[in-house]
Amino acid sequence: MSGFVSRVPLRWVDLDAQGHVNNAVVADYLQEARVEWLLSGPNAHLLGTSTMVVSHQVEYLGPVMFGLDPVEVVLTVGPVGAAQFSLAYSVRQDGRELARARSLMCLYDYEAGRPRRMTGPERLWFLDQSTALAPWPSLGRWTVGDRAHTSEFVVRWSDLDPYGHVNNVRVFDFVAEARIRMNPDEDDTSRMQLAAEQGLLWMVARQDVDYLGQIAHRGDPYRVRSAIARVGRTSVTIVAQVEDPRDGAVLVRTRTVLVSGDASGRPVPLPQNMLAAAERWPANPA
Repeated sequence: MSGFVSRVPLRWVDLDAQGHVNNAVVADYLQEARVEWLLSGPNAHLLGTSTMVVSHQVEYLGPVMFGLDPVEVVLTVGPVGAAQFSLAYSVRQDGRELARARSLMCLYDYEAGRPRRMTGPERLWFLDQSTALAPWPSLGRWTVGDRAHTSEFVVRWSDLDPYGHVNNVRVFDFVAEARIRMNPDEDDTSRMQLAAEQGLLWMVARQDVDYLGQIAHRGDPYRVRSAIARVGRTSVTIVAQVEDPRDGAVLVRTRTVLVSGDASGRPVPLPQNMLAAAERWPANPA
């Protein structure tokens, strides 16, 4: 996979409680590469004024560990339309591919509140780099439904991007916080605490995110409703949606594949509490 290469420095604070780079931070690395790529060419004027993320697909192949050398993100341009374009990424450390991803982007007129078509020169720059991308397998179509786990979050000022809305990467954090609070035992123990007590690791294998609306800064909380769509022997697929409680509007939809692992990262059968959660908060096929 050839393309634009971005070298993204690691930070110690990128690590999570399991000692490797958090899956949400990997999405931040993709964003850093995307920004550097846009700034490198004649379409730099689109950054901060005219681009919007429509969706992400991220597949995690192995843990990114802390090191003094930057990780490499190789960015490739996929199909280009009249108002949107696709990107593919490969995240590499020490010569190993540890994550790959796709993004669908569109040009957007924030004042008019609608997508806009590319100009001729803008589109030509994208087309000159465009290549075909093989489709990824679908995680299925699901709806959260009435029986769902619900949690709330409050937007921080630091969550905002130059457009004045919550940055797309922060959504990974919001749904992750909701996931670790899913506990069918109705006590204050989080799923992360339960896993630690059982000697388990929860590893994100893939995460798909669809952005449907903007999340703004305000004092009132938003909510995340989560449900379990598919249960395997060692993995589970959780679907979630970010909602505005004021009017019930769905702002984001996500699908996340989690794998249950032992201390060395080898897949192991799902714990009983996750099977109980699947019975309590089932997703509905769309």
